[in-house]
Amino acid sequence: MSSGRDFATRLLAWWDQNGRKDLPWQHPRTAYRVWISEIMLQQTQVRTVIPYFNRWLDDFPDISTLANASLDQVLSHWAGLGYYARARNLHRCAQVCRDENGGQLPSTADGLVNLPGIGLSTANAIISQSSDQPAAVLDGNVRRVLARHAMIEGWTGSSAVQKNLWRLAEDRLPDRRGADYTQAIMDLGAMVCTRSRPECTACPVADDCKAFQAGVINQYPAPKPKTRISERRFHMLLALESGEPQKPHRILLEKRPPAGIWGGLWSLPEAATRGQLAEATGLNLENADPLDPIVHHLSHRRLLIQPLLVRDVIVQQVKSGAGQRWFTADEVSGLGLPQPVAALLQKLENEIQAGDN
Repeated sequence: MSSGRDFATRLLAWWDQNGRKDLPWQHPRTAYRVWISEIMLQQTQVRTVIPYFNRWLDDFPDISTLANASLDQVLSHWAGLGYYARARNLHRCAQVCRDENGGQLPSTADGLVNLPGIGLSTANAIISQSSDQPAAVLDGNVRRVLARHAMIEGWTGSSAVQKNLWRLAEDRLPDRRGADYTQAIMDLGAMVCTRSRPECTACPVADDCKAFQAGVINQYPAPKPKTRISERRFHMLLALESGEPQKPHRILLEKRPPAGIWGGLWSLPEAATRGQLAEATGLNLENADPLDPIVHHLSHRRLLIQPLLVRDVIVQQVKSGAGQRWFTADEVSGLGLPQPVAALLQKLENEIQAGDN
């Protein structure tokens, strides 16, 4: 088998000809830009991340701007990317760096992993790409490449398998060009050594890929053990304030708890049943208009949502719950909202505007 250094040489030669060199976080490769991109790219594809990244950098160009922003502003920029703890951790990290590190990210991997939401792979990706120091990374694409190349048994998310993969990742590091190598091995997994239908004939390290040589490439890596998908049914209330001439209508929203599904986002009042929702809000929902049901999939849960619309609500007659506020459509546009809620509100607003014309 070829040496790890030879693996890096072949991979870098391939990347020089075929790799992705026009990603927005590569120009320039600052620690801040790499950090934001790495967090966004966790469990999210590049083509999805790019517009979010560009918008984020427009409004939060540095750590100080991010740290001084409100959490609502941060979550509104994240809405649609999912896994909202990532955004909350970015905000908290920025505040820690502002208060304790002069508005800069730590310059070492050891310092980075002490921050919320930054693991060793992310820390090494930040170091390697911003300083060009070779450092091992182990994101999903890299784990797949290494598991196939060395024919590693087991699910790559298990601690025992990851320990082995870390050793393999470190053995294959080059002596220089750390930034390019990090991007190269991630690109190889994203572009060639893909989960399904890998293009092994185009792979620069296929000659000593054990799984390819054995003809069992599709058996590696082992699939993640199946997770039971739970199901939750509930009602959501769209309470539209009674309209007044020359005054924009408002809708009732409530701030979700900081942890859990959609943590920290603004959402619609909800309850398991229509009766419970009526009791919580003090509204008579017998004649509420049921809108089209929504099925929303999360990684471990399927949400079955029945929206109920009530128009001409008198604000003073609604029970005021903690964290609840009435918002105009313009105000809603600046909030962090769960994707199905944002879609519901946009549809409602379109219908209202169409009715006014």
